Amino acid sequence: MRIIGITGGIGTGKSTILNILKTDYNAYIVETDKLAHSLMLPGKVAYKQIVESFGSTILQEGGMIDRQMLGSIVFRDKAALQRLNGIVHPAVKSYIRDDIALKKQEGVVDYYVIEAALLIEDGYKAICDELWYIYANQDVRLARLLDGRGGDEQKWIDIMANQATDVYYQEHCDVTIDNGKDIENTILQVKQLLYK
Repeated sequence: MRIIGITGGIGTGKSTILNILKTDYNAYIVETDKLAHSLMLPGKVAYKQIVESFGSTILQEGGMIDRQMLGSIVFRDKAALQRLNGIVHPAVKSYIRDDIALKKQEGVVDYYVIEAALLIEDGYKAICDELWYIYANQDVRLARLLDGRGGDEQKWIDIMANQATDVYYQEHCDVTIDNGKDIENTILQVKQLLYK
């Protein structure tokens, strides 16, 4: 089982790559953002620590963490964000390590794919066999974001400007997939990488 990390900026088309891998190559996909949210549910590993750290005022009526309220706390306070990340990121990584061991034991998956915006920064190179950087130029990304999510053009430009540079991704990843052309070109690149 080959373990692949997928990363890249907003609008580069990471979801397209994940879909190709899942549909055509028997890949098991883990999106770390979604996994983090599931580990924050009542009874899950990060839930108790978050409530202990931030208090019961972040809970909704049914006991669920109000992620919007928690977000408004941590994005105003750098120390609070670090505290939250110090709970959630290790929980996610621990879950993934255990899940990889389980999937290897089961032997039914060819590729285990981890998608994370902060794949490099969170040290996933130690877990993955290889890291893939998904690239598309800014014009393509901007058009995708406006088409798919709408909103203000300047907002997306600002978000992209605050993300890691192409050079940073290329220095830390093993391969770059140019996902700014047509889908056939992307499919061919993925096929070449998997059968090299």
